[in-house]
Formats: sequence, structure tokens, C-alpha cells
Amino acid sequence: MAAEGSGLQRELGPGPKPDALCPEHGQGLGWFCGSERRPVCAACVGPGGRCRGHRVRRAKEHAEELRNKIVDQCERLQLQSAGITKYVAEVLSGKNQRAVSTASAAREVVIQRLSLVRSLCESEEQRLLEQVHGEEERTHQSILTQRAHWAEALQKLNTIRSSLVDMLTHLDDHQLIQKEQEIFERTEEAEGILDPQESEKLNFNEKCTWSPLLTQLWATAVLGSLSGTEDVRIDERTVSPFLQLSDDRRTLTFSAKKSKACADGPERFDHWPNALAAASFQTGLHAWMVNVQNSCAYKVGVASGQLPRKGSGSDCRLGHNTFSWVFSRYDQEFRFLHNGQHQPLGLLRSPAQLGVLLDLEARELLFYEPASGTVLYTYHTAFPTPLFPVFAVADQTISIIH
Repeated sequence: MAAEGSGLQRELGPGPKPDALCPEHGQGLGWFCGSERRPVCAACVGPGGRCRGHRVRRAKEHAEELRNKIVDQCERLQLQSAGITKYVAEVLSGKNQRAVSTASAAREVVIQRLSLVRSLCESEEQRLLEQVHGEEERTHQSILTQRAHWAEALQKLNTIRSSLVDMLTHLDDHQLIQKEQEIFERTEEAEGILDPQESEKLNFNEKCTWSPLLTQLWATAVLGSLSGTEDVRIDERTVSPFLQLSDDRRTLTFSAKKSKACADGPERFDHWPNALAAASFQTGLHAWMVNVQNSCAYKVGVASGQLPRKGSGSDCRLGHNTFSWVFSRYDQEFRFLHNGQHQPLGLLRSPAQLGVLLDLEARELLFYEPASGTVLYTYHTAFPTPLFPVFAVADQTISIIH
């Protein structure tokens, strides 16, 4: 039996000559028992040994596997650290700059509007400016908190990586094996640090400047000062053959019979009863009014120059595509339409006149009833330019007021 054990030991070999010896057999710990998770000697795994039949491998192989795991983990930590560093340097810095820029633009919107109605709105100005400042401070604080959080995360990742690299560099096989649990815990701790995620808390909330009082007073002042000065006229090349255009190019009249006198061209709407204004807007503040009291079916608003003109599809129908934003009336139903989305408007009576206010700097489109001073609907978005006043009528007549 002893001869058999000695033969098996010779077959297995003593492995690398380590400093530690087996306390039971006095031999080098050249093997690793996977069942007991500890280094053992060749006698332990041989016949009669306590690890006979267990899952065993050479200690050097197990240590090499641990080294490979550490190398892989260090590479992952390095990539994660690079991602976080880039996020802090680029995304957070960019957000901070955009927050400051957006806050500055918001201040300008508030100050410009309140200057038109200063005697009535001094308290409102103060309130809104404080909200802008508070929102800017909140955004800035959120970004600072994120910076601190990710700085701490980076420090923790660097500490973990340095510890793992130190183990990899300075520990021998048996010391490394003895540190396996610590390696596992540090790896698990690193995996608990999540990557950065997009958060609205890091963005300036422009809604802090929205005020029903300010909007109504501002619309009244702007329409009163600009409405008569905007020389909005219809581009006769765009007028649908179902519409008749007046000589002054300000009145559209619906006709159920398609006109044959209109020469077709690329600019003309050939199916829907639409028409575009001749002038377009790239920047600034613009306002115009339309007399709609004689019509029970019309649309008034703005459209991009990319609005298609030909065919009966939704891409040419006002409010049913991404190119147009319109106030719509059909009988007693009033709606705001854009991209096929219908926003019902609960109006108690039909407006005789409809004011349209477009503020491209503030990214706002507003519909207004001058008679009652009522804001009918506001829409905020980054509008594409150029934008044209757009009109549609399927009953009687509508006219641009000058």
C-alpha cells in the first residue's frame, strides 16, 4: 500500500516548491483541494489521504486562474473608471454650461415680458426671477452632488483596483489563495458601483418661468403693439384650388368646386384647402390676428417650409404631421393639432378673432382671443425654421386683420 501511495505521489509530482508545508505530512503544499477550498500536499490527495476522491488541481493552476480573474477585473474597473471620468468631464460639464445658458435665456424672457406691463407685474417679476434663481441653484447643486458622488465612486474604484494590483504583484500563490475571500469581497464591492444614468434632476426646468398671469398680460401687450405691424399676406402660389384669394391677399374663401383657373405648381396645395403666407420667420417675436367669425371650419397656425403640398395624405393635412401646429375649429369642436395629436379645447363660445403669437427665442406658440383677453392655448417646442403662418378654411371666409 505504501508503494502504491509513493507511485501516485511520483505521478502527481510535488508541484512547485512552496515555503509552506503540510502540517500533517510535512510535504510542500503543491496542490489545491476544491472541495475543502485549501492548499494540500501530494500525500493528502494520494491513497489514504484525507482529500482522496476530492476535486483537486495543482495549486499553481488555481493561483493562475485567480490571477487571470484579477487581471480581467482590473480591466473592467479601468474601463468603468474611464467611463465615469468621461461622464464627469463631458456630460456633467456640458449640463452645467447648458443650465447656466438656459437660465440666462429664461431670465431674458421674464425681464422682456415684464417690461411691457411693469406697473402691474413688479411682484410677479420678483417671484419668477426668484424661481429661476432657485431652479438654477437646484440644478447647480444637483450637478455638484453628482460630481461629489462620482468622485467618491472613482476613488473607491481606484482603491479597489490598487488593492487588487498589489495582491497580484506582491503575493505568492499561497498568500493569494488565502486572500481569495477578500478578492471576492472587493470584486463584489466594485460591481455594486453602478454606471452613470441620465437624470432630469440635472437639467434646468424651464417650466419655472411659466405663469398664467404673465402669459395673458404679455400676449395682450404684444398683440396690441405688434399685430397691426406684421404685414402677413397669403402667397398666391400656395393657395389650394378649393380656395379663392382676395386682391389684397388677406382673405381666403372656400369653394366646394375645384377651380380650374389655378395653374398647378410645386408650391400649390392640390387637395387640402390650405395656404401659406408669403413671409417666413427665422427668429424673433411675431404676432398677427385673423378674423374667423364667419367660418365654422378653419385652421390657423404655423408650418415649416418642408410641409408637403401634393396629395390627400396626412403629410399634407394641417396638424396631422410633424410640419404644422394649428388651432382648429370644426363646427363647435375646438382643438390644437400637431402630428396627429388632438388636444381638445373647452371653449364656451366661438372666438370672432384669433390672435397668433410666435416667440422663436422663447420657443413658444400662443393662440389668443383679443376680445376677452383669454389665452386659448400655448405650445412649447424647439420649432424648426423657417416657419410660415398657415391657414385652412372649409367653410365661408377667414381674413388676416391689418
